[in-house]
Amino acid sequence: MLRIDYANCLRSRVGEHGLADDTISAHAEKLTELTRSLNDSRGTGWERWRELWNAPMRDTHLNQAHAVANDSEGRFKNVIVLGIGGSALGNIAIQSALNSPSYNLLSDSERPGPRLFVVDNVDPANLNAILSICDPKETLFNVISKSGETAETASQFMIIRKILQDSVGSRWADHVVAITDPEKGTMRSICDDAGITTLPVPEGVGGRFSVLSPVGLFSAAIAGIDIDALLDGAKAMDERCSNEDASKNPAAVLAHLLVRLGVDQSKPNHVMMPYANSLKLMGDWYAQLWAESLGKKFNAQGNEVFAGFTPISALGTTDQHSQVQLYREGPNDKVIGFCEVEDFGDDQSLTIPTGMGVDAIEYLEGKRMVDLLNAEKRATEYALVESQRPNYTIKFPKVDAHHVGEFIALWEIATAYAGLMLGIDAYDQPAVETGKKATFGLMGRDGYSDWLSKVNDTLGETPFVV
Repeated sequence: MLRIDYANCLRSRVGEHGLADDTISAHAEKLTELTRSLNDSRGTGWERWRELWNAPMRDTHLNQAHAVANDSEGRFKNVIVLGIGGSALGNIAIQSALNSPSYNLLSDSERPGPRLFVVDNVDPANLNAILSICDPKETLFNVISKSGETAETASQFMIIRKILQDSVGSRWADHVVAITDPEKGTMRSICDDAGITTLPVPEGVGGRFSVLSPVGLFSAAIAGIDIDALLDGAKAMDERCSNEDASKNPAAVLAHLLVRLGVDQSKPNHVMMPYANSLKLMGDWYAQLWAESLGKKFNAQGNEVFAGFTPISALGTTDQHSQVQLYREGPNDKVIGFCEVEDFGDDQSLTIPTGMGVDAIEYLEGKRMVDLLNAEKRATEYALVESQRPNYTIKFPKVDAHHVGEFIALWEIATAYAGLMLGIDAYDQPAVETGKKATFGLMGRDGYSDWLSKVNDTLGETPFVV
């Protein structure tokens, strides 16, 4: 079970830069009210994501993901995921957390599934590099797009379709699994016409909340990850986060700390700094969730509020030697979140050899690497407290599918709490839509010529070039 140690966010540790030691009990009535509200709205509207780990939705998605993954078993040496934003970040984070960093370098007999690549950008050099080592005849392409009209994923798919048609001919659709709207949209029409195997993007589940739907479950399943355990972990965390007793509700506590430190204590920059390489990309997933959900110009009443916090992804111990200088001696406008892992499994016993014969580093001899890693984390934690910089620690008993599922659900539910606390809609993204429309105009899509004019008029040639 994940635990959150938040003592370093309190005044008894960091003085005037922290919250009152009784902050949770002092706000217990309000936090209980928010919990009741979220418990009432769960499974409705844009909060259907909170039913992803409960029957019947859970069973349907597990059966579908397992069935398609099993049908693909042994047929492909590579899987390339095509998506962007919420259709890619969660997939990448789960793979990084739960499979070896050398997963793609292992032999076919050593890997639990095919090599897996996630193409989450339209950088032509990146796409070509991956395609150059993946024979299309031996590759399954997993395209993820609810509508099929997102420019990045649509362009990727169009390129892949032509490559497959040229290499495998009329059976090109056998090399594609699409995750899209189950009933409507451009991608749904393409799939129905071509006979492409599909999995659903569930209604009412936005991209950044979709990792525990088929969006993330399929690529995890085909790479040998225990997706049942992922959902078990999420369900266990959700049960804790449904507790009306705020002191026993991790998401309510986490959201309260970060919102109050962000708003009342002017600390709008929120760092995620795991002391485990496997969790680094979970920081990237968290960054989209926290930024896109909470960064809003208007509140629910339509008033300008410019709400939100800036998430920052870091890695311990790496960023002790770069970012921590800023965190300790720069502006005191940050809250640092650590992730600490208690058990690294088979790697736990890696020990520094003796006999180097150098006095200056003799203290390291015979010590385990995990002890050094956690000592570095504790030292950084102390240094931040000494500088009155609020921080907290999410403690992982170990990094496995169950606890990663807990982590995902914790942050999704904390985001829902934070949206209510800030009085904003945590589920829309109007600023992102503006960029999409401008892209349509620049690329010549019918009906968007006015956006081309807006862009060119705003960003015309200027003399300010050196």
